Amino acid sequence: MKQDLKIFDGHNDVLFRLYLKNKKNVHEDFLLGDNEGHLDLPRMNKAGFSGGFFAIYVPSQEEKIESADKPIRYDDMKNDSYELPLPDSVDASVALPIVLKKIQILKNIEIESNGHVKICENANDLEQSISNKQLSVIMHIEGAEAIGNNLDNLDTLYNLGLRSIGPVWSRPTLFAHGVPFKFPSTPDIGEGLTNLGKDLIKECNRLKMIIDLSHLNERGFWDTAKISESPLIATHSNAHSICPHTRNLTDNQLHAIKETEGMVGVNFAPAFLRTDGKMISDTNLDIILRHFDYLIEKLGEDRVGFGSDFDGALIPSELSDVLGLIKITDLMKKHGYNDDLMQKLCHDNWTNTIKRIFS
Repeated sequence: MKQDLKIFDGHNDVLFRLYLKNKKNVHEDFLLGDNEGHLDLPRMNKAGFSGGFFAIYVPSQEEKIESADKPIRYDDMKNDSYELPLPDSVDASVALPIVLKKIQILKNIEIESNGHVKICENANDLEQSISNKQLSVIMHIEGAEAIGNNLDNLDTLYNLGLRSIGPVWSRPTLFAHGVPFKFPSTPDIGEGLTNLGKDLIKECNRLKMIIDLSHLNERGFWDTAKISESPLIATHSNAHSICPHTRNLTDNQLHAIKETEGMVGVNFAPAFLRTDGKMISDTNLDIILRHFDYLIEKLGEDRVGFGSDFDGALIPSELSDVLGLIKITDLMKKHGYNDDLMQKLCHDNWTNTIKRIFS
């Protein structure tokens, strides 16, 4: 059964999954449907997945190419408490070729999609792709290592279509410090933005690029809030009051996001959902609704959406893959969310916020 409700999602890592296949014409696996991982175009179409942020993540040097997992030991995250060590920083000389390869995969997906996929570089692109019922793609970097120590590569990547940047993926960069995967803990761990990181925020404002605060520690969050002229965005983070994990947002952070008319996308990874912080697939989907309820209460109904982390994290077994979105939207309706609210949460909140930043 195909879902009629359209969903715009704050974060996925399908490009990382495809990159790890290390094969020619891997874009065809996505377009034709390889039924691997969480996402491919046929399943996305069936699930009503109409657009989202497509993350470009650079694997750490110690990661094995055979593994689609980021350097997170999920078994350790089944304990009552944990703190996982983070890998070392990645140099721009290592990061940039990987980023360019993933951009090429995404470009090939767009080119060979027969008009079904559109990389959106401005508000008009987004409006037109929605009108044309294309898959609307926002190109995003999760960790700014490839930009380099003089921001030399920022304009080049922008010209290739990059429109969203997360200064860190948890491990430290030249720009900021991320949070370790630690439970229970506040996100107030480590130093804030570096001077170069502050310059990056200003340049992103100049270019009208989205700045993603997911993975950034609390001091970096507040540094960004002081500097940035753009709405505060966390593409795939949850409520710290429900799940006291470093990756989640405190009430004070949520208040700041609300004040700037920003956005939070609800992450489906169990460790960031569950009150016990455990990364286990046997997780009831009702906890997702609890985070939606809480975030709507704190942010208002215009500032909350999806931030699945498909193909980038373990998800509840009931979801299985992108087709599980049909289960979630059914639960949301049964929970009492009316049609207008569903339209906002599933699609319009993200697209309206993106167009506002791009304009």
